[in-house]
Amino acid sequence: MTVREQFRVARDVKLREQDASDFRLSSRADDAKLGKAEAKAQDRAKTAGLIARIAELQVMLYAQRRQKVLLLLQGMDTSGKDGTVRAMFSQISPMGIRAVGFKAPTDIELAHDYLWRVHQKVPVKGEVAIFNRSHYEDVLITKVQGMIDTKECKRRYAQICDFERMLAETGTTIVKVFLHISKDEQRERLQERLADPDKQWKFDPNDVVQRQKWDDYQRAYEQALAATDCDHAPWYVVPANSKTQRDLVVASILLETLEGMKLAFPPADPKLTATVVE
Repeated sequence: MTVREQFRVARDVKLREQDASDFRLSSRADDAKLGKAEAKAQDRAKTAGLIARIAELQVMLYAQRRQKVLLLLQGMDTSGKDGTVRAMFSQISPMGIRAVGFKAPTDIELAHDYLWRVHQKVPVKGEVAIFNRSHYEDVLITKVQGMIDTKECKRRYAQICDFERMLAETGTTIVKVFLHISKDEQRERLQERLADPDKQWKFDPNDVVQRQKWDDYQRAYEQALAATDCDHAPWYVVPANSKTQRDLVVASILLETLEGMKLAFPPADPKLTATVVE
């Protein structure tokens, strides 16, 4: 079974707290005698190898300029979206890579339909675009905060599926990742930010406010994942309590996806091969 098959969201998805600490890809799963530190070191080395191969394929994608990749990251506050971007792409050539963070919409964006600002940021040919949050905020926070009702939310699920189908049919390979952390893990990460003066800038008091609606957000995510998981735009639920395991799973999913795209460098031009530079 591939890693993508193992972590593909189930139709009856339930975001259980214990699943946020799933270590099935850990080296300790294969060798229970391994110590925690040794297993973590091996897992990091394995991830580094996966990322090195991702880097090779990304160059082919950029050279071909035919296909596109959209890696979409969603998750609760502190789930590790920024960390995932750094882990996956800090060692990869910036050519053909673009990260997009979606904050609260501006007045101009609110004056358009909710997909308007997203469509402008999708990848171009030869590019990998990473969405840190996305159009899914418009069926998550809007639903939990009561900005839209259930009927409108279901309408948006259908619109999102159609939007992503259009992207897929015009050459975009879509990978949607939900970074799954537990409520206790979020509490620890928020407290760490408060305790470290160099990290307090990352703390947003609104995170604590939204945390009070944890259960509502979990249900909203379950509904959104189930309603918008499609073969042309699959969702993967990645256990993210451990940053090491998070990176290993995401790298495995992304590499399997790129390998499935049959990437290669453009054919060599015989005329260029025979050219001599004086």
